[in-house]
Amino acid sequence: QVQLVESGGGLVQPGGSLRLSCVASGLIFSYYGMSWYRQAPGKERELVACIASTGGITNYADSVKGRFTISRDNAKNTVYLQMNSLKPEDTAVYYCKARHRMLSARQYWGQGTQVTVSS
Repeated sequence: QVQLVESGGGLVQPGGSLRLSCVASGLIFSYYGMSWYRQAPGKERELVACIASTGGITNYADSVKGRFTISRDNAKNTVYLQMNSLKPEDTAVYYCKARHRMLSARQYWGQGTQVTVSS
C-alpha cells in the first residue's frame, strides 16, 4: 500500500521559513517524479514545485520562484520543500504527489499539511 506522509507545516510569521517533508512508502521512490501542490480556502489546488525522479530537473510556480526550493533524498524516500520569505498568500494546505516517471496514470497523494503565514 502506497503512503505519502507530509510533515513540517505550522504557523509562521511573514518573512519566516518552514521546511516541509514528505516520506513515501510502498513504492520504488526513484521511479517517481515528486511534486508539491497547495490549496487555499476557496481556491483550486495549484502546483507549487516539482522535481524529476532523478532530481536533476526542477520547476516552480512563478509565485514561489526564488523563495522555495524542492529537493529529494532517494535514499530516504523523502521529498522536501524549503520555504523562505513566506507571505500571507502562501497560507494553504500543502500536498505532495508522486507520479510514476513512465506510467503517468499511476499517481498518489498525501493527506496534506497546513501552512499558515500570519502575524
